[in-house]
Amino acid sequence: MAALESSNFAPRFSSHFTLNSNRIHPRKPFSSKFGEKFNRKTLKCSLVEKQKKEDKEVSRVFTKEENALIDALIGIQGRGRSASPQQLQEVERAVQILEVLKGTSDPTSSSLIEGRWQLMFTTRPGTASPIQRTFVGVDSFSVFQEVYLRTDDPRVSNVVKFSDAIGELKVEAVASVKDAKRILFQFDRAAFSFNFLPFKVPYPVPFRLLGDEAKGWLDTTYLSQSGNIRISRGNKGTTFVLQKETEPRQRLLSAISTGREVREAIDEFITLNQDVVKNELELLEGEWEMIWSSQVETDSWIENAANGLMGKQIVKPNGDLKFLVDIFFGFKFSMTGKYVRSGFNTYDVSMDDAAIVAGPYGLPAEMESKFTLELLYTDNKIRIIRGYNKILFVHVRVK
Repeated sequence: MAALESSNFAPRFSSHFTLNSNRIHPRKPFSSKFGEKFNRKTLKCSLVEKQKKEDKEVSRVFTKEENALIDALIGIQGRGRSASPQQLQEVERAVQILEVLKGTSDPTSSSLIEGRWQLMFTTRPGTASPIQRTFVGVDSFSVFQEVYLRTDDPRVSNVVKFSDAIGELKVEAVASVKDAKRILFQFDRAAFSFNFLPFKVPYPVPFRLLGDEAKGWLDTTYLSQSGNIRISRGNKGTTFVLQKETEPRQRLLSAISTGREVREAIDEFITLNQDVVKNELELLEGEWEMIWSSQVETDSWIENAANGLMGKQIVKPNGDLKFLVDIFFGFKFSMTGKYVRSGFNTYDVSMDDAAIVAGPYGLPAEMESKFTLELLYTDNKIRIIRGYNKILFVHVRVK
């Protein structure tokens, strides 16, 4: 995706369904309402089964090393902008392992490089223009790169999709193949395509006057044998990770980032992972950052913090649990307590030691919170629970 970085004017690019048995009396007319309900459920079940089959096929095409990269990307917001040093190290390590393996030989000559690629991660989003930084760092936008080299007009295009309702911005470049890895390009046109307008709106950048600023190159350092993962490095030193196919956790996090149909995405995700959720799950130790809850925060931030509606949950050995929320200027809200297994995938939680903390000092707060925590799904990176007041939470593991 060096095409994304060569110019400061071009945008740069993460239940079960049960049908009740119904007896239909032979003399009683068939209920249209029942029929509609039955058809909707049947359709949803068939779509879930189809998705399960597709996900199994996708999981088979990712190698162990590719899955390690995907695992490292889980939970990173802003396509790398908000990544911690530890997360960046994990991604870079996974990238380097794949680059040593090389993947598809002569990637620029392979048909696998052709098509639309979704940008999942970039190492240096801050080196671009303000517009580029905005597009890359906003998870509610989808960012793609299109590569079409086997046509009469070879092109590499960067696409920012704002939403299905609004439309997209497409910045195009004339492309040519230099060698087995490198693509040369030069931006020459761009336009907004708004779904509510019958015409395109030109992107106001005079590419012809930019000269070398509109030119660049893109090296593909890894292209998977399945054609689903690509790693590229650009002429300004940026590393890009792109995918054609995404796995279920990535789709769930994408729904959370865009804020569209999150509950439906959670239901689908849990259904697709019945092999995991049917077993007894453990409340895994570590720091878990809340990225979504089914309840909007109340006006009282301290009440939100005490009930786990914001910040982190730190799960420690021997049943110790802490809620931790950054307030401002080094001040934090901290609340500790205990969790005890109470049933199949459920824990009783009692939080009763709260304080406002600044460095080694703390101001105690008289607060108490008790609730049952139900684990709906967990792995070493993502966790879905039902917690306080039956609220759904999605956390990602940050440490």
